[in-house]
Amino acid sequence: MPNGVPPRMITPERRLEALQHVNRRRGGLRALWEWATIITIAVALFLGLHTFVLQAFKIPSGSMENTLLVGDFLLVNKVVYGAVVPGTGRRMPALRKPLRGDVIVFEWPKDRSKDFVKRLVGLPGDTLAMRDGILIRNGVALAEPYVSHVEPETDPVWDEFRWQSDFLVKTAGAAVAYHPSRNNWGPLVVPQEQYFVLGDNRDNSLDSRYWGFVPDSLLRGRPELVYFSFSPDSSAGLDWLTHVRWTRLGERVH
Repeated sequence: MPNGVPPRMITPERRLEALQHVNRRRGGLRALWEWATIITIAVALFLGLHTFVLQAFKIPSGSMENTLLVGDFLLVNKVVYGAVVPGTGRRMPALRKPLRGDVIVFEWPKDRSKDFVKRLVGLPGDTLAMRDGILIRNGVALAEPYVSHVEPETDPVWDEFRWQSDFLVKTAGAAVAYHPSRNNWGPLVVPQEQYFVLGDNRDNSLDSRYWGFVPDSLLRGRPELVYFSFSPDSSAGLDWLTHVRWTRLGERVH
């Protein structure tokens, strides 16, 4: 006993209190680590799903009416055509190749920061033409029940159509002059590794007629279903709550 001072006695109660204090600190750190792990895994799963499996997409225009409406929110299947691995430009194995009639999401060739959704009507090697608004593929006029025409009586001519001359089949009628219009153009041959797309709202769609083919490298996926939909109304601030199209929720995209 230095200086004659008796050592401080550690009672069982104080020992228990000290152990509980240490355990509380360890328990708090363990809980924090577990939450950090859970959040990290959740973020990784979300990013993985978004990159390789599913993507949310909102319809901003009426080019696909009445198949898709402004205010529709879609789940896009990125697996079906093979998701692109970020930073590599390489595509994962596809479940199947794109088919004629598929509704597809792709990067717009004129501005790859923008995603478009259209209907694929021409595969590589197909010969396409339009006569009075009727699509002709490989010599056969198609019945397209999903197509709508809001201005069937008009057939404007635009300078943007001039690109078609480089892919024109040199028929006797086209040998003299080629004057394409919205409802009358072609016949064109779709090049290899390219696709030709049209909007279902044929009189109000910025599609391949205007800006050309879609390289297969720009395909992003196929819309599977409408998971949410509302009718936009600029006069209503909460139209996404008050103007929900309940009958469209869960509707498959065809």
